[in-house]
Amino acid sequence: MEYQSRAAEKPTHPTPVSPATTGGTPVQVAGDRPIQAACDPGTGMYGTGDVGFFDRIAPLYDLAMPPANGDALAAGFDRATRPIDRLLDVGGGSGRAAAAVTGPDRLVVDVSRPMLRRARAVRGLSAVAGDAGRLPVTDNAVDAVLVVDAFHHLPAQTAAIDEAARVLAPGGVFVIREFDPTHPLGRLLVAAEHAIGMGSHFRSPDELAAALDASGFDAVVIDRGFGYTVAGVRGEAGDTPDSPGH
Repeated sequence: MEYQSRAAEKPTHPTPVSPATTGGTPVQVAGDRPIQAACDPGTGMYGTGDVGFFDRIAPLYDLAMPPANGDALAAGFDRATRPIDRLLDVGGGSGRAAAAVTGPDRLVVDVSRPMLRRARAVRGLSAVAGDAGRLPVTDNAVDAVLVVDAFHHLPAQTAAIDEAARVLAPGGVFVIREFDPTHPLGRLLVAAEHAIGMGSHFRSPDELAAALDASGFDAVVIDRGFGYTVAGVRGEAGDTPDSPGH
């Protein structure tokens, strides 16, 4: 899927994406505005969640998982009110979701280093080790944040939502693709993940949209089903859930 923001025509950036190897190194993504690493990913972690499982299956992960739903992601991105030139794929692992989007400069963040190695080596993506609850990125640094099929693995979901709000520029969008635990297939997935020892915490589409609203996003459910999509737009600087319009 090639994505071009409808908010404005995407400018041409002469500076190429640079590979990232550590959370302490700025990642130059376009022009003279880097996605700047803000902390050491080895400290202050909110938790590794189910990362051990993904460390073990990294070589086989892409063989088992289908491509990300590009149409659903595009519908979420179209909620943004600014051009999407810089995209952060949180919990992006091997880069499966980021690879479904072309156009923006993309950076994958994950705590599984074996998965990140695949994102770099197999897909040629910029990738950095970091925690969703304490992203190694400066404030207002990106235009879109993406979490695909991974939000239920995050051990500190409210912190992850707040971090997405922090790193997004005003008018940027937070797009989450998840599984509905109230759907018949979703109930099976919940049981299967818990049976193998995962600490997964799933939310229904409306629950997740409400959680984004509570952190200051203007959130909508884009589509529903076993897999669903929620998108939240970050308001102008200074907007809070108690501000007019929230």
